[in-house]
Amino acid sequence: MKRKKKRISAVLCAGVILISVLGCAAPKDSGDASTSDAAEKFELALITDLGHIDDQSFNQAAWQGVKQYAEEHGITYKYYQPEEGTTDAYVETIDLAIAGGAKLVVCPGYLFETPVFIAQDSYPDVSFILVDGQPHDSANNVSKIGKNVLSILYHDEQAGFLAGYAAVKDGHNKLGFMGGMAVPSVIRYGYGFVQGADLAAQELGITTEIQYTYTGTFIGTPEIEALATTWYTDGTEVIFSCGGAIIESVIQAAEKKDSAKVIGVDVDQSGHSKTVLTSAMKMLTSSVYSGIRDYYGNAFPGGTVQKFSAVNNGIGLPMDTSTFSTFSQQDYQDIYAELVAGEIVIASQTEDSTTADLPLQATTVTYIK
Repeated sequence: MKRKKKRISAVLCAGVILISVLGCAAPKDSGDASTSDAAEKFELALITDLGHIDDQSFNQAAWQGVKQYAEEHGITYKYYQPEEGTTDAYVETIDLAIAGGAKLVVCPGYLFETPVFIAQDSYPDVSFILVDGQPHDSANNVSKIGKNVLSILYHDEQAGFLAGYAAVKDGHNKLGFMGGMAVPSVIRYGYGFVQGADLAAQELGITTEIQYTYTGTFIGTPEIEALATTWYTDGTEVIFSCGGAIIESVIQAAEKKDSAKVIGVDVDQSGHSKTVLTSAMKMLTSSVYSGIRDYYGNAFPGGTVQKFSAVNNGIGLPMDTSTFSTFSQQDYQDIYAELVAGEIVIASQTEDSTTADLPLQATTVTYIK
């Protein structure tokens, strides 16, 4: 029996840190770009967001898509790491990749929106895949997607919704949301999380409580660990760590408390700890892979935005590694099918980052500044 459409609201996540220029070439590891790679050319490149290439998050997932396609097709490839997290540093690193032979450059993360806005005009013969953003100027007054740019976006609110719904259906009614910075993707994740928890609570005839905050950073800190410890001590059962590397601090707190659980973000983060219940995922690897495939298949959809959602298997939970007690594969398939069919509508506005605008029926959110 189909349920009436439900209105709901949401946002996006990122994960970040900085470093110097390293790389990989098919089929071998190429080392530092300033030494052994100097005379070599790499036609497929990835510029890391703030973070390292094996961050078990955004960079690593995008890199896996690059690496997979390149190795399957014998294409030279390399990653480059900016020395600092500024627009100038990102543009300089893009320059370096193109000087090194790059014909297609993958840029994962919203921090590349302005660098790609600049680079798309500077290098009209080079193509770019911008993951999780759309090109705009530094003041965000002018937006333009060049014919050489593919912009990839995700319905993060759907992934967050599934995580919140599953957590409550699995028997947890005291939850926490720790976002990194209140940027659109993080907000959408959080809004979806709250709405998923609320729907599950309504179906079960119970109420849920959610502690809700933004840490102001995408890296782990002692302060985040201390706050998570306080939440767990006060009865929070599951914390959705929606901010890249802050998961390390949340996990440290969870591991000190029996039965405390963590929800990861962007990719399957179960490898971090046995405390990880599940992860709200965007299918980064497959979406980057498909963009590269289109480029080499002479079907690059430059000048467009591709959106990934439940409809095209662009978001989801990693059920094979999730550690639910009662939430089953069938439960997951049933709620996922409702998303695909449009029977559940999750509002995705990002004007209010506190969730105060949500018409919740069985959930109380305590927003902490």
